[in-house]
Amino acid sequence: MEWFSRSLAKWRYKHLLFSQAELVVLDLELTGLDPKQHEIVSAGWLPIKNMRIEVKDAQHYLNKEVQSLEQSPVYHGIDSAQLASGYSLKTLLLALQQAIHGNVLVGHNVQMDWAFLKTAFQQFNLNVKPALMLDTMQIDKRRVLKQGYPLAQDALTLNACRMRYGLPLHQLHDALGDALATAELLLAQSQAICLGGKCKIADLT
Repeated sequence: MEWFSRSLAKWRYKHLLFSQAELVVLDLELTGLDPKQHEIVSAGWLPIKNMRIEVKDAQHYLNKEVQSLEQSPVYHGIDSAQLASGYSLKTLLLALQQAIHGNVLVGHNVQMDWAFLKTAFQQFNLNVKPALMLDTMQIDKRRVLKQGYPLAQDALTLNACRMRYGLPLHQLHDALGDALATAELLLAQSQAICLGGKCKIADLT
């Protein structure tokens, strides 16, 4: 029965007009790329409603329980002193559960973030299932290949994708800032692909 409910929710979202969709755009900062070995350092997310980024509802959590930052501060700039003022991982995950369960989850390389979240949710026996996931990186990959252009090694970074839509260079710094940059990219992609939202979510998957 639960499987049927999830499938029905996914079908409904796919056939929903993009302009009417409520989405949650997420970014994680990590200590590495392996969800079995590395940790979530921070999470930032914010909703999009009626094609508007709801900055007032943005959330940003630091995980004060990170065991080893290793070399990751070089990339995300978060040190142990900053983490000390953060939250427990369970508190972070409970807030995320409320935000994304049953909703459309958006990210740039969202499968990477979801792999870490899935592992963490299982650790605390939390049932969290997005109805659907949208990946701005994969949206641009399909669009570039469809246009017949070759993909350079760094052609799908967040900034490389933003530049294709005339968006300003984004200074990558924290999870919430990156989530906002991803939300801006998604709206730009929808303008290019959906003629301003006049298409269904399925047209972006």
